[in-house]
Amino acid sequence: MTSKERIRELLGAVKRGKITVEAALKALKKLPFEDLDFAHIDHHRTLRRGFPEVVLCEGKKAQHVVAILKRIADEQGTLLATRVDRQMAEIIKEQIPEVHYHEVARIIYRVQERSPKRGPFILVVSAGTSDIPVAEEAAVTAEVMGHRVERLFDVGVAGLHRLLGHWGKFQRAGVIIVVAGMEGALASVVGGLVDKPVIAVPTSVGYGASFGGLAALLAMLNSCAAGVTVVNIDNGFGAGYAASLMVSTKVRAARRRKSR
Repeated sequence: MTSKERIRELLGAVKRGKITVEAALKALKKLPFEDLDFAHIDHHRTLRRGFPEVVLCEGKKAQHVVAILKRIADEQGTLLATRVDRQMAEIIKEQIPEVHYHEVARIIYRVQERSPKRGPFILVVSAGTSDIPVAEEAAVTAEVMGHRVERLFDVGVAGLHRLLGHWGKFQRAGVIIVVAGMEGALASVVGGLVDKPVIAVPTSVGYGASFGGLAALLAMLNSCAAGVTVVNIDNGFGAGYAASLMVSTKVRAARRRKSR
């Protein structure tokens, strides 16, 4: 029985008066998942969180990834998979031809229905060109989740005039994602100048003393600019997801105010 069939059966029981609405809601919070032996696919995540389960492909066998994505595509329509190299992308596209591959972001995605993008846009900023792959992971994630995204790359602290030359974008954005390696200073600079949430993403870009992004991570965590939150090293996906939730919350709040 598919997840849709199980939910339909549960709703039918409510309609016939066999169970209460409260009992059905309680059951829906736990249902359903699909056991593939090597994976338990959380098909119910869309109902709980508003977006399907996202698949991290790094470290997984290609046949496992394909099997998981096929089931998500069948059940959900929309799918998103991260850390996909070119070889795995080709295998996935052979089995699921309708997916798209963003090679720079290393993301495979399919969007079943594109709803109109409303609300404030998410601005994704990178300190350097070397940070673009992580920045694109954040940007593409937010776009697949249905939000407007603008990009601003290579505007790090070594030349702040580049950043200030685009200041209008910072003023119009709803949430700002700042992606930086090396010493990670750009997040503090931006955080000290804007009145909106800043999500800092440390990258592993840098020479030896950057310790694979640890220096940038610690600098961002120790930022004295209020309102800066930090995700893990190279976690563009996490930043894009968090920014999407922030924008969605703003949109829902605006709708509630209008309806009063």
